[in-house]
Amino acid sequence: MEINRYKCSNLQPVKALKLITYLFFSVASFNAGAFLSSNVESKNENNKLSKTKVEYYQQDNITNQVPYFDNRFRLDADLEEITLIFYRKSGSTPIILIRPDGSKIRVNQIDHDKVQWFDDSTFDMIKIKKPMPGPWQAVGDILPNSQILVVSDVKIVVEPLPEIAFSGETLKVKGRLFNGNEAINSPHFKKVVKLDVNFYSTNNSLYENFGADAIKVTSFRDDGRGLDEYANDNTFTGEFILNFASGEWQPVYLVKLPMATRELRQQAIILKKTPIDISVIKSEGVEIPHQLLLTIDPTFVDPNSLVFQGKFTFPDRQIEPFSIMEEEGTSRMATITNTEPGLYRVNISVFGKTIKGRDFRLVLPEFSFYVETSLNELKTGENVNSETVTTIVETTDELLIKGEQDRIAALLAQKLVQDDKDQETFIIIVIGNSVVILVSVVLFFLLRWKKKRK
Repeated sequence: MEINRYKCSNLQPVKALKLITYLFFSVASFNAGAFLSSNVESKNENNKLSKTKVEYYQQDNITNQVPYFDNRFRLDADLEEITLIFYRKSGSTPIILIRPDGSKIRVNQIDHDKVQWFDDSTFDMIKIKKPMPGPWQAVGDILPNSQILVVSDVKIVVEPLPEIAFSGETLKVKGRLFNGNEAINSPHFKKVVKLDVNFYSTNNSLYENFGADAIKVTSFRDDGRGLDEYANDNTFTGEFILNFASGEWQPVYLVKLPMATRELRQQAIILKKTPIDISVIKSEGVEIPHQLLLTIDPTFVDPNSLVFQGKFTFPDRQIEPFSIMEEEGTSRMATITNTEPGLYRVNISVFGKTIKGRDFRLVLPEFSFYVETSLNELKTGENVNSETVTTIVETTDELLIKGEQDRIAALLAQKLVQDDKDQETFIIIVIGNSVVILVSVVLFFLLRWKKKRK
């Protein structure tokens, strides 16, 4: 602030001193007022009740000119209903709520028309209708630095699923929880809520899943395991393994709380059949490997982007891993060592891109085939021609017929033996019954004869 030198020079020293003093205190008073106003506004902002969260009052012994104790909070007069969650030490007893008038609410002493209380080993969830306005207090082993969470409308926001997916595919989906419009960032909240995902058939008669039952696909997690990247980062991850029938399915996300359940229904997706077909060309010689053929349907996937990783399981349960790297075309081939007769199993995972550029990964259904014993009994180096194969088949048929005849003969012999045994048993029973009857008749006449003599 600039003061005119000429006017000051005409003032008397005393008056000039008074003027300067007045101006100094005016500026100082203005700054002090602004400072105090800022402090009051800041403190009022801190004490304002949020619709979704209530912070504990600080023990500054200044707010409202009275000291506040731990775990004290204030409820407004316009609240029709409020649901509170208190996090406490694991295994501790439920808390006690103290109303503004000093009366207490305990878990086993509540008015069921106005209060609902769910107590767990780590938290208390309490719903109160028309709570008493004013400062409340919670007494118990409440975790330090935790918040009193006021539940209004808990919901989950998740990434949309692709319109088209494949049977056997695994999808990674991230979601976040919101309480009203505010994100829930409390690491303790995951102990309160359970997130499940169900797939419901749209019952469209045009698809194979018409009339199918609902399928629970997964539960979201925030523990750093599976596809979840970081534990306790408040980002929940769902691992969708779509190993069920193709068709039109609607995903439904369920948010389960102890006293309420919320659901989110997303747009229905089309689950297509696996775009890879597996077949095998069996070996006709001991030292000739089997040929595994993979045929790719290019309708929805880019064949040139596909990579295959899998394993062969031989009849003796030995396992051999294999991979097919990026190649061009709609077919791939791999060789399987012909070790011995028996059952061969093939398990394959596929990684690639759809025609729209979306990365995907899926697991093909297990493929198996059986190798007959006769085809593997040929000597090493022996030529396999049509006459040899025909001879083997005829011999095999003869053996099968002979074996069947022997089995039937054995059954007939067994039946004859059984019939003989049954016949012997019948004869014994007849003889036994005849003896009993004969003895009875003899006794009858003997007793009658003795009676006549008397």
